[in-house]
Amino acid sequence: MRVSVYVLRYGSDDPRRSTALKLVRKGLAARARLSDLPRCCVLLTVFSDRVFSPEDRVLVEKCGIAVVDSSWRSDLDVIEAISRSWRGPKRVLPALVAGNPVNYGAVSLLSSAEAIAAALYISGLAEEAARVLSQFKWGRTFLELNRELLESYRRARSVEDVLKIQREFLESRGMA
Repeated sequence: MRVSVYVLRYGSDDPRRSTALKLVRKGLAARARLSDLPRCCVLLTVFSDRVFSPEDRVLVEKCGIAVVDSSWRSDLDVIEAISRSWRGPKRVLPALVAGNPVNYGAVSLLSSAEAIAAALYISGLAEEAARVLSQFKWGRTFLELNRELLESYRRARSVEDVLKIQREFLESRGMA
């Protein structure tokens, strides 16, 4: 992969079902501690006020992407604490539909692998995104569910454009 991907493993979810750890096992990501990350690495977290956009490509290519591998259901406080302690760039992904079997169809309840792939795709690195998703039986499903949305986010010229696309998507689903 042309981009460094880091997995910050915390929390209580089952390591055998972790999509992020599968990427580590396949050599597509590296397990790391927060202190190991390059200072300009983009941390993907719901605890950010700034949405991920194509403008982040320079940071992604230079310093990589990091995800907190932890359970949405039981470890939100852990994710929040890690996010607060990170002093580098933090981004929340724009709304997307989960394709993984645990949260299929849910908006924004992505697995770590889906989050990584989405950030890569929005950054204009669709081949790398496809490589990440190819490790999972449902990977193609995520792309099919979100193809138009991912393409729209990828073509956006600014954070404001991404937010507008997201707002329109959420309104179309009766969520805004």
